[in-house]
Amino acid sequence: MERIIDPIDIRLIKEELTSRKKLGNTNKGGNELYVVTWQDSPNIVKEIGRLRETAYRMAGASSGLSMDLDRFDTMDNPYKQLIVWDPEAEAIIGGYRYILGPDIRLKENGQPDITSSHLYRYSDIFIKEYLPHVMELGRSFVAPEYQSSRSGAKSLFTMDNLWDGITSVILEHPGIIWFLGKMTIYPSYNPTARNLIIRFLEKHFSDPNGLVTPYNAIKVTDNPLLMDLILSEGDLRKDYRLLKSAVKRLGTQIPPLVNSYINTSSTMKMLGSAINDELGDAIETGIMICFNEIYEDKKSRHIDAFINNRLRALKNRLPSLSRNTEDKLRNRLEKTREKAFRRYANRKSASEQSPEIDFR
Repeated sequence: MERIIDPIDIRLIKEELTSRKKLGNTNKGGNELYVVTWQDSPNIVKEIGRLRETAYRMAGASSGLSMDLDRFDTMDNPYKQLIVWDPEAEAIIGGYRYILGPDIRLKENGQPDITSSHLYRYSDIFIKEYLPHVMELGRSFVAPEYQSSRSGAKSLFTMDNLWDGITSVILEHPGIIWFLGKMTIYPSYNPTARNLIIRFLEKHFSDPNGLVTPYNAIKVTDNPLLMDLILSEGDLRKDYRLLKSAVKRLGTQIPPLVNSYINTSSTMKMLGSAINDELGDAIETGIMICFNEIYEDKKSRHIDAFINNRLRALKNRLPSLSRNTEDKLRNRLEKTREKAFRRYANRKSASEQSPEIDFR
C-alpha cells in the first residue's frame, strides 16, 4: 500500500480553475461546477486522485496507489473530470469522471475501451444501438470531510450538485440519451444488507434483453426465498421502504450512491453485479438510465440549474434581457431533446433488433 500524496498546493489548483472550464453554479449549497482533464489541469487531476484514494481507503477498497489515477484519467483522449468546487473553503468536495459515446473507441476484440469493459461484456446490439448515445460515469467520490452531515449544507448537497453537472453535460449534447454507470458497494459493507440490495435491484430493475453480461458475476449467497419474504411487495416504492427498514435493522444504511440511483428513475436497467479486483474487490452493479425517463421533479430541478446558468451568462452580455427569455430557453431546450430522443427511438434497426425495449 503506497503512501497517499500530500494535498496539492491550493494556489496551483486555483490557477487551473479558469472561467473556460466552469460549467456553472449549483442549484443548492453555493458551490461551483467545473470540467477538467489531465491535459489542461494536471494539478487538479492529481488532487482528484488523492481525494479518491483517501475516500476509497476509508471505505475499505482502493487501488493502493499514492493517487487513484489510471490510464483512463491520463490517456491522449482521457475521461473528463466533473468536480464540485466549494469557493468558500477553496476545496474540491466531490466528483465523477465521464466519457461520451462519440469519444469511445473499440478495442481489437470489438469491446468498448471504457472503464467498465473489464467487468462486463457488451453485446453487439448494445455497441451498435446504445454505445454512441451513452455518457459513461465512474469513480464518483465525496471528499472525506464532506461525507458527514455535521459538515452542514455543503455535505448534504454534494451528490445533488454532481447531478446538476451531469444534467448540464447531457443538455449540451442532445445526442446523449443514456447514463451508463456503476453502483459501488465496498467489502466492509454488511453482506446480508448487500444481498438484500442486489435482490431488490434484480427484482425491480433487471434488464430482460441481456444487453450486458458480467464476467465475474456475484452470486447472492443468502436464501433468496427468505429475502423475497422481506421484499414482499410488488410495488417498487413499497418494496423500497421495506428494504430501507431491513437494512436499518441490520445496523447500516443503503449506500448514498445506490440510494441516489434508485431514486432517479423507475425504468433504470440493472446490468448485473461483478467483483472489481481493481478497486479492492468492491462489488459493482452496472446500471443504465434513460435521461428522458428520470423522475420529473428531479429532472426539472437539475434542468433549472442549467437554465439559470445560461441566463446568468446571457445577462452578463445582455443586461436588458427580457423576462420571457427563460420560457423561450426552456421550450427550445425541451424541443431539441425531444427531437433527438425521438430520432433515436424510431431508428429502424433498433426497433427490429430489440423489439422488447420500451422507448417511452
